[in-house]
Amino acid sequence: MPALHNLIIIGSGPAGLTAAIYSARAALEPLVLAGEPSSTGDQPGGQLMLTTDVENFPGFPKGIMGPELMANFRSQAERFGAKFETTKVTSVDLSQRPFKIWTDRPHDGEADYEAKSIIVSTGAKSVMLGLDNETELIGRGVSTCATCDGFFFKDQEIAVIGGGDSAIEEATFLTKFASKVTIIHRRDELRASKIMQERAFANDKIEFLWDSEVHAINGTEQLESIDVVNNKTQEKSTLAVTGLFIAIGHRPNTDLFKGQLDTNDKGYLLTNSPATSTNVAGVFACGDVQDETYRQAITAAGSGCSAAIDAERWLEDQHDA
Repeated sequence: MPALHNLIIIGSGPAGLTAAIYSARAALEPLVLAGEPSSTGDQPGGQLMLTTDVENFPGFPKGIMGPELMANFRSQAERFGAKFETTKVTSVDLSQRPFKIWTDRPHDGEADYEAKSIIVSTGAKSVMLGLDNETELIGRGVSTCATCDGFFFKDQEIAVIGGGDSAIEEATFLTKFASKVTIIHRRDELRASKIMQERAFANDKIEFLWDSEVHAINGTEQLESIDVVNNKTQEKSTLAVTGLFIAIGHRPNTDLFKGQLDTNDKGYLLTNSPATSTNVAGVFACGDVQDETYRQAITAAGSGCSAAIDAERWLEDQHDA
């Protein structure tokens, strides 16, 4: 029979670790299932584990390395009594309490964990190109977040991949820093809203490479250039850019909860804003798994705080804690 926990937190990025800090200080003795690294981009500690300098997280005027920041989060949570296990959750049963959780460990069918309450903080993954060097050069010229990394590309020539609102918004934002931004789109017209297109077309720093796709990302320690192929003419070219921003979408990590937790049409978990509660009483969600708008470490951390407080109050109402 698995041990029964007051609170289990699934995910260990800024949202999950902040929830662990707050719930541990509330004496809930949370268990954090931190996940395992995978070839599909899953990363214990969240996307900041793949980030080098973080300069926009409050409290670090000189910046801090992403992995160091996440290590600090975890140490703080452990100081207050949070427990961690590095294991991948494979399925959950939220149909009745206590909730049941299974992992990729060998077992006879019985759940590995039971919980009175759950906080989901499984995050979201940027849709990537699937090219060699792509993951290795994240934080070294390759990025999925203009707000996070744009500052590092002052007076440099960079490229943005995509044609939707996110890509055009990121490209426009990046013109504040870069000397030139080339938008690479596989079609001959943008999918972005008309007003965003007009702004981009009117921006002298933005150029467009139509009907084109990136086929190679070049560089060892740092991005040096990208190879581009025109889909119609098959003409190949190389762009000597020092920055490449991939803006072809995000995918929330919600497959575990399909059919049990409500999502929007893009797969993000729905919460009862301003609270973090989901459609299942006792299950809360925070961070990028329910935030398709901001996707910042600081907003994820804030929602993790909210989720922990919501869970604590719910448990008190249930007389369970």
